[in-house]
Amino acid sequence: MGVVLVAGGSSGIGLAALRAFRAQGDCVLLADIDGVRAEQAVSEPGRGEARAFVCDLSASDGPRAAVEAALTAFGRLDCVFANAAVLESAPLQDWTPERWQKSLALNLSSPFFLAQAAAPALARSDNGSIIFTASTGALRGHAGMPAYHATKSGLLGLCRALADELAPQGTRVNCLLPGWIETPFNDSFWSFQSDPAAAEQNLLRQIPMRRQGTPEDVAGTILFLASPASRYITGTSIVVDGGYTAI
Repeated sequence: MGVVLVAGGSSGIGLAALRAFRAQGDCVLLADIDGVRAEQAVSEPGRGEARAFVCDLSASDGPRAAVEAALTAFGRLDCVFANAAVLESAPLQDWTPERWQKSLALNLSSPFFLAQAAAPALARSDNGSIIFTASTGALRGHAGMPAYHATKSGLLGLCRALADELAPQGTRVNCLLPGWIETPFNDSFWSFQSDPAAAEQNLLRQIPMRRQGTPEDVAGTILFLASPASRYITGTSIVVDGGYTAI
C-alpha cells in the first residue's frame, strides 16, 4: 500500500480522493487550512490510516511543511495530490494585485513548491506520482475568472516541464482536468451570474451527460494516476467532464 499526501482535501474532490485512497488501504496525510474539517475527514472510518496537518499551502513555507509532515507521519511518500485551490469571480476593474496574487500563490505556486519539496522522497519510491488538479477551465474561459483560468492553464505547462525533469528519477507528473463538479467550490462563479438558475440550465445543456459531476466521479481517475497502472503515463492531462469539452 502507498503513502499519499493530499494537499487540500477537507471537502469536494480532495475529500473523495482521501476516502478512495483509504478504501484501498493507502495511508494519507491530509494537509488543509481548515483544521476542524480536516480532523473530521481523517476521523472517518477507512482501511488506510489518515492524519491531518493544518497549514496554509499558499504560504511560502506551507508546501515544504506538508511534505515533511507526511514523511514524519509515515516514513515515505509515493504520491502527491496537489488539489488546493481558490476560485474568485469579479469584474475586471475589481481585480487588485492582492486578489490576483492570492490565486497565483495557491493555484500555481503551491503545486510547484509541493513538487519541489517532494521530489527527493518520490525518487525513492517505486511508484512516484504527482497529480495536479487543473480544470477544464484551462481549456475554456469564463468572464470574471481571469486568475482561475490563467493559473489552471499554467498547471498544464508546469506539468509538462516537471514530467520531463522528473522522469529520469522514475516520478510521473500528470494533470487532472475536472469539468463542472457540483461542490461549494463553484459558489463564487454562480453568485457572479445575473441569473444563476438560468446559467446552470444553460450549462447543463452544454454537457452531453446533462448533469454536473460528483467528486466521486473523479476519484477513480485520481487512483489510476497514482497507481502502477499508469506507469507509462506522464506529462499529460486527463479530462473528466461528462463530455463538456468534447463538443
